[in-house]
Amino acid sequence: MTCVDDYRLTLGGKQYVPLIIGGMGVDISNSHLALEAARLGGIGHISDAMTMAVTDRLYKTSYLKARTARNRQEPPEPTRRDVPFDLTDLRDATMLHVSKTMDRKRGPGAVFINVMEKLSMNAPRETLKVRLEAAMDAGIDGITLSAGLHLGSFELIAEHPRFRDVQLGIIVSSARALALFLRRAKRVERMPDYIVVEGPLAGGHLGFGIDDWQKADLPSIVKEVQDMLAKDGLNIPVIPAGGVFTGTDAVNYLSQGAAAVQVATRFTITRECGLPDHVKQVYLGAGLEDVEVNTQSPTGYPMRMLTSSPALGSSIRPNCETLGFILDGEGHCKYLDAYDATPDDPATGRKMPVTDRVCLCTHMNAFRVYTCGHYVYRLKETTVLEAPGRYLLPSAEHVFWDYQFSRDHRIALPSVSGEAALV
Repeated sequence: MTCVDDYRLTLGGKQYVPLIIGGMGVDISNSHLALEAARLGGIGHISDAMTMAVTDRLYKTSYLKARTARNRQEPPEPTRRDVPFDLTDLRDATMLHVSKTMDRKRGPGAVFINVMEKLSMNAPRETLKVRLEAAMDAGIDGITLSAGLHLGSFELIAEHPRFRDVQLGIIVSSARALALFLRRAKRVERMPDYIVVEGPLAGGHLGFGIDDWQKADLPSIVKEVQDMLAKDGLNIPVIPAGGVFTGTDAVNYLSQGAAAVQVATRFTITRECGLPDHVKQVYLGAGLEDVEVNTQSPTGYPMRMLTSSPALGSSIRPNCETLGFILDGEGHCKYLDAYDATPDDPATGRKMPVTDRVCLCTHMNAFRVYTCGHYVYRLKETTVLEAPGRYLLPSAEHVFWDYQFSRDHRIALPSVSGEAALV
């Protein structure tokens, strides 16, 4: 029986172990995790979600503090919807985060950055262009376009000197969405270097309607994409994502023509992952009944998360003066609008609960939105119980190697000594 190590992904003339750790924000798929994937010969992602908040935390910059100070000088408004991001700060923060990561890269693999279109930051085109170009200037190996159709993203950076050098990919959840993207890409005569096909079992935001995701399945979507590309004579690597829980799951796709697989859920509990350790234990203790797909995200996309997420029903005051990363081009966010429209409680004078949206910026920045993949409830199968209610956190290397070398759906369990036992 074959294993993942029997295959290789070829991108830009280089070969990689066909394992990609997906981009998880805010700083959940952090530099440590991405660099481990690269060291081991695969591809890891960092996320560009709320980069200024990330650099403030990691590198002791003060972008958000400065933004807050500037906003206080503006005429008083309830949420200061019209105060823009400083594009110089945005560029500098992105350059700092990416360059610091790339300076530490070792091994034969690559580091990509996950760039979300839905982080519109009150100026969708301008901020997206800055983020993309700054990542390229800072030496990133590749960019994965996510959370949106990205129909004009290639055109934004078509004049950049690395436009045809850096690896550029797109995440889609249907052949139809891919067709729209490819049609626009033809304008700049630049096809994507890879296509990540994300199915309905993925973590975080889903590229399906709330009533559609349960009707979809990843193998069928992958085949539709492969068939469409073959019909158009396009030889672009296809990379399934969402629900690839074991090395054998990966081999099933690789043996049917996939170039690699993208995985994430099993890496959320690794020591290198950016989630706080107490949240990793929540993930490990979750059952199937604790997982839901809801419409709480202000992006408009359905989102999979744990029902124990502290963000749910918190009714926190929007912090758009400092954050505001999801404000659209007209200064709107669905949580902000819902908060403003929610009346005060006559008895207490306090704002009534906002029940249908979460303040994604504030809560993601504090790791209080427990986004997860469908198979989060199986994470306890991948490690050992050290004490009542506490599980051993494996290393990223351990999980990577388990994907790479395991067979017959076996999962290698970590041990305190660092050795693994196949079960």
